[in-house]
Amino acid sequence: MDTKKLIKLLIPFALFLFAWCVPTSFYGIDALTVVQQRVIAMFLLAALLWIFEPIPNWTTSVLVIVLSLLTVSNKGIGYFCNPDFGKLVSYKEIMSAFADPVVMLFLGGFVLAIMASKYGLDVTLARILLKPFGKKPKMVLLGFLVVIAVFSMFMSNTATAAMMLAFLAPVLAVLPSDDKGKIALSLAIPVAANLGGIGTPIGTPPNATAVKFLAEAGCEVTFGEWAMRMIPFVIIMILVAWILLQVFFPFKSKEVVLDIKKSDRKTDWKTIVVWITFIGTILLWATEQWTKINSNVVALIPLAVLTCCGIFTKDDIKEINWTVLWLVAGGFALGTDLQGTGLAKVLIEAIPFGTMGVVLVFVIAGFVCYFLSNFISNSATAALLIPILIVVAEAMGQPEAASHDSFMALGGTHAMISFIAVCASIAMLFPISTPPNAIAASTGLVETKDMAKIGICVGAIAFVLGYFWLTKIFPFNQKEEMAQLTPAPAAVESVVVADTNTVAADTLSIAADSVNAQ
Repeated sequence: MDTKKLIKLLIPFALFLFAWCVPTSFYGIDALTVVQQRVIAMFLLAALLWIFEPIPNWTTSVLVIVLSLLTVSNKGIGYFCNPDFGKLVSYKEIMSAFADPVVMLFLGGFVLAIMASKYGLDVTLARILLKPFGKKPKMVLLGFLVVIAVFSMFMSNTATAAMMLAFLAPVLAVLPSDDKGKIALSLAIPVAANLGGIGTPIGTPPNATAVKFLAEAGCEVTFGEWAMRMIPFVIIMILVAWILLQVFFPFKSKEVVLDIKKSDRKTDWKTIVVWITFIGTILLWATEQWTKINSNVVALIPLAVLTCCGIFTKDDIKEINWTVLWLVAGGFALGTDLQGTGLAKVLIEAIPFGTMGVVLVFVIAGFVCYFLSNFISNSATAALLIPILIVVAEAMGQPEAASHDSFMALGGTHAMISFIAVCASIAMLFPISTPPNAIAASTGLVETKDMAKIGICVGAIAFVLGYFWLTKIFPFNQKEEMAQLTPAPAAVESVVVADTNTVAADTLSIAADSVNAQ
C-alpha cells in the first residue's frame, strides 16, 4: 500500500477512535448514551472511508455491519454490549440488512440484466429502439439518450454505459476529428445513464434506499407509483439534455450511420422463456397496485423461473454485482443503528428543525446530497443521508409540529426523501462522479471542463425541476403518510409543551417501542 493510500486509511480510523473515546459530554447532547456515541463514531468512519476510498466502498459497508454487531448489538462483545451503556440493537435486525427486501429487489434486477445480455435481448432492443431515429445526427443523439435512459431503468448504469459505448465506438471512429458532435455522443452516455436510473426503484441504489426507508416510515411507494412519477421527469430531463448537448457541442456532419450487428444467437426455447420472464416481470412491477404483489416479491420470480428451467446457472450467479448489494446493505445497517439505539430521537431533540423553514431544509439537504455525490458514490451518499433525513421528515410531519402544515403542503416525507434520491443521481460533474462518467472519459474525447459544463447545467435544471415536480407538480399520495403520522392517544397525552422537536421525538419513541414489542 502506497503512502498516500495509507494516510487516507489512517485519518478515518484516527478520527473514528477520537469520536469513540471522547466523553459523551464532548458532543453537547445531554441525552447521548455511550452506545449512541459509538454509532456516531461508526457513521464518521463510514463517511470518511466512502469519501477517501482507501478501501472499496462495499468493504466499508461490511466493516460497518461487523462493527455494529460487535459493539452495539445485543449479541456483541460482552464488555461493550452492556445495556448499562445504552439501548442495544437486535443482532438479527443488523444482519438482516444483507437480505433486506430491497436488496432482493436489486438481486432480481441483476438477474434480468444478466439474462438480457446473455440471450441477446439488449442488442435486439437497442436495434429496435434506435432504428426509428434515422441517420440525422441530432436524431441519432436523441436515440442514444432515450435508449440508454430506458436500459438504465432496469439495468446497472455502468453495464448500460459500457454496452452503449461498444455500439457507439464505430460511429465515433468515422466522424471527423473536428466534429464536436463526437463529444455530444460521448457525453450522452453518462447523462442518459444517470438520468435514466431515476425512473424506477431498481434503476439505481439511491432509489432503493429511499423506497426502503419510506416503507419503514409508513410511506410505502410501489414500483408503479414511483415509475409513474419519475419516468415523465426523466423524459423531460432527457429532452433538456438533448438540447443542451446540441447547443454546447453542435454536429458538423450531416449524417451518422449506426451499425449494430444483429445478435447471432439462435432463437431457441430458452430465449423465448427469457423474453416472457423479462416482459412478465416488468408488467407485474408496473401493475403492483392492481395485482397486490409486492415489487420485492416480484423480483424473485425471474430467479425462481430461470433457475428451475436451467437457464440461470451457477456460473451466472458469479455475474451478479454483489458489491452493490453489500454497499446498499451497509447503508441499511447504519439506518438500523440510528433508529435502534435511539440516536435518531436524540438528534431530533438536539437539532432545532422546528425553527428552520421547510423549503430551507429541502434545499440544504438536496444540495448536500448533490455535492457529496459528485465526489463519492451516489449509493454511499444516499446511505449516509437518507437514514437521518427520514427521521427529520417524520418529525416535521407530526401534527403537533410547527412546520407540519407547510411540510405536508410540499409533499411531506415522500417528497423530501424521493427528492434526495434524485439529487444523488443528478450529480455528474467530474469523471470520478459516477462510473458512466468515467466510461465517457475513457473515450479520450471528453475533457473534464466539457463534462463539468454539461453536468452543472443538467444538474441545476434537474435540481430545480425535481423540487417542484415532487412538491407541487406531481407529488405522491399522502393519505397513508397522514394516517401514519397521526399520534396514538398515549403520544397525545405526552404533549405538554409545543416544542416541535420534543413532540416529534416522543411520538417516534412510542412508535419505536411498539415496533420492538412486536
